[in-house]
Amino acid sequence: MEEAIYKKLAEYLDGLPNGFSSSDTTADLRLLQRLFSSEEAVLAVHLTLDREEAQVIAERAKLPLNETVQRLNKMSSKGLIFSIQQEDSSTLYQAVPFVIGIYEFQINNLSKGLIRDLAYYWRARDEKEDIETIPQIRTIPIGESINPHLEVFLYEQVNELVKSKDRFAVAPCICRRTAKMTGGGCDAPEESCLVFDEWADYYIRDGRGRSIDQSEVYEILARANKANLVLQPSNSMDPSFICCCCGCCCGILGGLKNHPKPSEVVASSFFAVLDSDLCIGCWVCMERCQMQAYTEEIDRVSLNTNRCIGCGLCVSTCPSGALSLVRKDDRKKTEIPATMDDTWRIISHTQTKTL
Repeated sequence: MEEAIYKKLAEYLDGLPNGFSSSDTTADLRLLQRLFSSEEAVLAVHLTLDREEAQVIAERAKLPLNETVQRLNKMSSKGLIFSIQQEDSSTLYQAVPFVIGIYEFQINNLSKGLIRDLAYYWRARDEKEDIETIPQIRTIPIGESINPHLEVFLYEQVNELVKSKDRFAVAPCICRRTAKMTGGGCDAPEESCLVFDEWADYYIRDGRGRSIDQSEVYEILARANKANLVLQPSNSMDPSFICCCCGCCCGILGGLKNHPKPSEVVASSFFAVLDSDLCIGCWVCMERCQMQAYTEEIDRVSLNTNRCIGCGLCVSTCPSGALSLVRKDDRKKTEIPATMDDTWRIISHTQTKTL
């Protein structure tokens, strides 16, 4: 009976953005059993990507309201769902994908047992055919890499994105923390995941992150630039977060790095171009690039644009001005919805049509 509950939860999560692949080894069920109690698993499948009051969810689940509220609040504090406390003190609850969502929300719950079960699941999950849809995150250039003459929209400029926000929080990067807990990792700053507005409230409320002001956001972005970290906000014009990612620890950036042509699968509006005549062979771009797009020649570098994701890390530190960013052909641009919720709905709708 209990196994059936978790199978139903696994099927439900598989219908959310990015899915939740099954596993012949039952690694998927073991992971869910670690995260969800059986009572929480029963209730979780009645949430949707719409933000709803507990009363609506209770009626759908055929559970008493008081019991539903208690379970929802505990699930929110455990990072299994998302919740918003409104100005009138009422609370709205929302389902979230396993990635980006439940996994990232476990930053304070990491243990050797959870990391082991996660690793076992990543290895053992069934391979699924890729569905052609929009991604959950995109890559934007660091501000210093943008030429004043380059046409750039507000949602492509990190400083403008920050200016548009009211509330800020910073949280540790779960990818780098996991890597360090398993004996790996890098020297990049761990506290570097920026979350905004309602997501910031959620992170602060349950201690996943700490409240910061706008000036500290810019300080964190400056440290990220110095540490060669790629800026990856949610794929929305009004982003909920900006991740500062390294190619060695980040699962998403690592996946791009392992692709033969990252430029073809990344959601980015730009790519770098090299003026070989201006290159002085300082090799700084080779150190900065997370995608290994540069190759050392005799006295200069060569650039493989198939590997460029348009992050601008190489452009901002090129001492000779040999590198610059240019805009991609509009046909290669990824759709950028208004909000993260819109992004999730589009992906979920695409997955449903494909099944």
